[in-house]
Amino acid sequence: MADIALLTALIEPEAKALGFDLVRVKMFGGKSDPTLQIMAERPDTGQLTIDDCADLSRRISDVLDALEAEGKDPIEDAYRLEVSSPGIDRPLTRPQDYVNWAGHEAKVTLVEKIDNRKILTGDLVGIDGDKVTIDVRGYQPMTVGLDQIHDAKLTITDRLLAATAPLSSEGADEFEETDDTDASNEGQQ
Repeated sequence: MADIALLTALIEPEAKALGFDLVRVKMFGGKSDPTLQIMAERPDTGQLTIDDCADLSRRISDVLDALEAEGKDPIEDAYRLEVSSPGIDRPLTRPQDYVNWAGHEAKVTLVEKIDNRKILTGDLVGIDGDKVTIDVRGYQPMTVGLDQIHDAKLTITDRLLAATAPLSSEGADEFEETDDTDASNEGQQ
């Protein structure tokens, strides 16, 4: 599989050049369907538009294609490139994510069990240094090191939906009228 640290070092400057923060670089799908997943966001909104995704995808493709042409391809086999916003139930990958999303519900999967629990679900209290505290639903607050977290993501709740509502819904109810008469008459000539 590909070297994620190397890919991150190649991709992060491209995201920064467009004004985006890199959220995650991940390879998944194994040999049958390898996919390079890139998640990024605008620092001011925590979102990306479709055009933002397309721009970042082109930049990343150009960099990786140039390396392949030089015989330095960081990914050996064919793969799909997927560029997206982190979404509402976003992964928590950076220390700052635990600050930004404190007070919201998350599901945290640990590397190894702690207090006989491998999955912690509850409200994020925050982070102190490299220690994350989660108020585990039905249990108690637990503090774990970032190095003990295998995977973490927000859980969709009404509170999260309200917090991630688009900054502007301008144009959301607009639509473009088309003249379908020509299209419906094409087969009748």
